Amino acid sequence: MALKLYALPFSTCSGRVLFCLHEKQADFELITVNIMTGEHKHPAFLAKNPFGVIPALDDGDLTLFESRAITAYVAEKFKDTGSDLLRLSNPKEAALVKVWVEVESQSYDPAISPIFFQHFIAPMRGQSTDQAVINANLEKLEKVLDVYEARLSKTKYLAGDFYSLADLHHLAYTHYFMKTPYAKVINERPHVKAWWEDISSRPASKKVMEGMTPP
Repeated sequence: MALKLYALPFSTCSGRVLFCLHEKQADFELITVNIMTGEHKHPAFLAKNPFGVIPALDDGDLTLFESRAITAYVAEKFKDTGSDLLRLSNPKEAALVKVWVEVESQSYDPAISPIFFQHFIAPMRGQSTDQAVINANLEKLEKVLDVYEARLSKTKYLAGDFYSLADLHHLAYTHYFMKTPYAKVINERPHVKAWWEDISSRPASKKVMEGMTPP
């Protein structure tokens, strides 16, 4: 039975899962959730995610929500297919993957997501862009990227010389960020820029990005 992903292609959290599914060459059905009409707040969807946000994943009698939990499940379920995203056969490498997955979640995401919201989502909702919020978070993001630049001067990818879930989790927000006037903060850091060009040019990455147009 194919997996069922309840999501929306332009959503960053949905994209995080889509990148993983395509990287692992998994068979799945994408079921679009119309958030503009509030479908994600209907009882049928709330039964899958009580918080009423996308995405959610069905695998038979198992239902999961929270995109990073879903990607970890998919990466382990299909560990023998596609890229080895968790490095489970090597405890040290697996530990480094976990470290950088946490860095993305705790340091990178909190800085870049408000920029995405202010630049893309606020205008879509008829709200004014708060440039002060963007500027404050650009400052935070640059500090994170300084750490990335140092790390990527020593290893090709974040967890080591191998592509992993730690890198994949950066794709969705960074894809949109590179379409903003602030992309220079990545482009002016040569190792971060090379890393981004590498991970965004993977076949699975390009396939998902084709459906990720800015809202």
